[in-house]
Amino acid sequence: MLDESLLDSPEGLAEADHRALLRGTAEAGARVRTAARHAAEAGVGDLKPDGRPRAVLIAGPGAAATQTADLLGTLAGAGSPVTRLAPTGVAPAAGALRWELPGWTGSVDLLLIATPDGTEPGLSLLTEQAYRRGLTVVAVAPAGTPLAESVSGSRGLFVPMAATAPYDHDEPLAASAPGVLWALLTPLLALLDRTGLLTAPPDALEKVADRLDAVAERCGPAVATYSNVAKTLAAELADALPVVWTEGVSAGPAGRRFAAALAELSGTPAVVAELPEALAAHSALLAGPLAARADPDDFFRDRVEEAPALHARVVLLRDRPLGGLTAAPAARELALTHDTPVSELEPEEGGELETLAELIAVTDFAAVYLALASAPR
Repeated sequence: MLDESLLDSPEGLAEADHRALLRGTAEAGARVRTAARHAAEAGVGDLKPDGRPRAVLIAGPGAAATQTADLLGTLAGAGSPVTRLAPTGVAPAAGALRWELPGWTGSVDLLLIATPDGTEPGLSLLTEQAYRRGLTVVAVAPAGTPLAESVSGSRGLFVPMAATAPYDHDEPLAASAPGVLWALLTPLLALLDRTGLLTAPPDALEKVADRLDAVAERCGPAVATYSNVAKTLAAELADALPVVWTEGVSAGPAGRRFAAALAELSGTPAVVAELPEALAAHSALLAGPLAARADPDDFFRDRVEEAPALHARVVLLRDRPLGGLTAAPAARELALTHDTPVSELEPEEGGELETLAELIAVTDFAAVYLALASAPR
């Protein structure tokens, strides 16, 4: 059950936030600036590539690397050579993940390693394998880790990861924590800008940081629920199954990250799909037992001792579609036909990176508020 009174208590939220999630979310803009500075100090801005790499492979553990690859691939466009390199197995002795390069990779390819840990032996072995194959290796990870030494020893480029733990805490840092994403993503955006795969010059990254700061002002813990879109969304998703529908290039990866953050931070399952395909993919879901009007047994039974029934709620994340074509009216009509409520988020105007950052920031705040207000105490 969601404790809505906690949402309007900044002190209570701070006390419940054992993993420093709110502070990490609020400081996302600062993380972008720090990560951009680390990338510049590592020499990313001075690189002069011979041309676009044939393929960009991204390796790393868990949700952090998956979301980074998803975002970079989306920003690079339909002809993107960006591919997530999934683990191939687990080493029997140590229980560590293993990665293997595809057999076709060579000197015209680029390997990016993104990890908030840096102690994974499988990634160090992957670095050595890439060196033998002639791949260029760039890694973002905490400084002083075995991976940092391996990359530097293999003549790769290592970028120290911006700190993501604002203060000491006992619980492990979540892979979906906002600080992790921006600390890993920002240096790689700067790097791929130099290769010509996407556009993310220093001034664009500064605008991203500014947009994240603006969202933190609108959605921070001191802002009351009635005027705080993130707190409102968290309250609306209490005891609901979020059905996340996205429209627009930027909204797709933001919706997938939102679903992952809900699952990891608050244990809330969610389904996600892009419009217009979502209308066919989820129409049966909205018409089934999760529909708001689906309520078995008679109306007059005593519900006081019952747990609230789980019903679907559509969350519509929209970027401004090109050409003005939109499936949003059809999405609203489908949801309302099945008495399913709809929550909508649409960013303010700006560049692609800015609108993406705003959607991610608002949904990050919502996921954190839901996690804190629904956690047992």
